[in-house]
Amino acid sequence: MKIKFWPYDLSLAHPWAIASRKAARSHPVVLVELTDDEGVVGLGEAAPSRVYGETPAGVLAFCERVDARQLSFADLPGSMNHVLGVAPGEKSAHCAFNLALLDGAAQRARQPLHDYFGLGFQDNHHRTSFSIGLDTPEVIRQKVLSAVDYPVLKLKVGAERDQENLAALRAVAPTKLVRLDANEGWATKEQALQMIEQLAQAGPIEFIEQPMPRETPPADWAWLKARSPLPLFADESYRNAGDLARCVGGFHGVNVKLVKTGGASAAFEALRAARQAGLQTMIGCMIETSVLISAAAHLAELADYLDLDGNLLTTNDPFSGVTAAKGMLSFASAPGKFGLRVAAKI
Repeated sequence: MKIKFWPYDLSLAHPWAIASRKAARSHPVVLVELTDDEGVVGLGEAAPSRVYGETPAGVLAFCERVDARQLSFADLPGSMNHVLGVAPGEKSAHCAFNLALLDGAAQRARQPLHDYFGLGFQDNHHRTSFSIGLDTPEVIRQKVLSAVDYPVLKLKVGAERDQENLAALRAVAPTKLVRLDANEGWATKEQALQMIEQLAQAGPIEFIEQPMPRETPPADWAWLKARSPLPLFADESYRNAGDLARCVGGFHGVNVKLVKTGGASAAFEALRAARQAGLQTMIGCMIETSVLISAAAHLAELADYLDLDGNLLTTNDPFSGVTAAKGMLSFASAPGKFGLRVAAKI
C-alpha cells in the first residue's frame, strides 16, 4: 500500500463565522490517498476542528506515523486497528483513513459505498439544507437571495444580532423552512429558553442545534427540552455513539458528522445507535470537499435530516462527487460506479 497526503486550503464564497469561531475566508483540510498493488485508489479527507483541539499540522503528523504495510483494502478491521492505535483521539485523521480504506474496499467489492453498508440510496430523494453563517443583517439578506434555489436554510445564531439576522432572512424568504444552529452560543438554560422562544416566533422553524455548551449538565438539558418550543438537536454534545446516554434525556435528535465520529464506519454506528434509542438523526458536515460530503451522502438512508453543504460554501472544491441541485442529493452524474464515486476535477 502507498500513502499520499497533502494539505489543501478551501476558499470560502463568503467569510464564515459561527458563535464559537470568528469569521474566516478559508478553511484548511488534509487529503489522503491510498493505492494498493493492483492500482486501486481510495480517497479520504480530514477536516480538523479547533473545537476538538485538532489542527492541520496535527493531522499531517498523524499521517507521517501511519505504517502503509499495516493497511489493506481487503482487511478493513485490521487496518483501522492500526490507524486507531497511532493516536486514539485524532478523530479527523481517523476519518481520512477510514474513508480511503472504505473507498478502496467498496471498489474491490464493485459496490458504491451505500450498498457496501447495505443501505441503498434513493436519488433525488434526500434534501440538504444550505447554511448561512453569522454576519450583518444586510449581508444575511444577500446570502439568502443567493441561496434562492435551496428550499431549506440553516441560520447560524448564538450572537448579539440573532433576531435582526433572522428578520433579515425572513424579509426575503418569508416561507422557507429554517433550521437554527447556536453552536453552544448561550451560557445558561434560562438564556437559551428565552432566545429560543423569541426566535421560534419567526416560523416555520424545524429545530435548533446545540443551544448550550457541551459541558452543560444533563439535568439542564432535560429542563430545556421540557420547555423549548423547538426540538433540540445535539451537535457538539454528540461526538459518537459513546455519548448516547448523555443525550437521550436532553435532546430530540442528534447531528452526526463523519469528522467528529472518526469516519463513515463510526458515523454508521452513531446514527444507528441514536435511531434505536428513539432519537431523530441528522448528518452534518464542516467546511469540506466533495470527498467528505459524498461519503456522508452515502449514509443518507439513516438520516431524517441532512446538512451536507460544506462543499457548496467554497469556490475551489478540487473534486466532483454527489450533486445538490435545488438541494436534492444525487449520484446520477457522479464519476465512476463504485466506492465513494468521487474524482479529481479535470
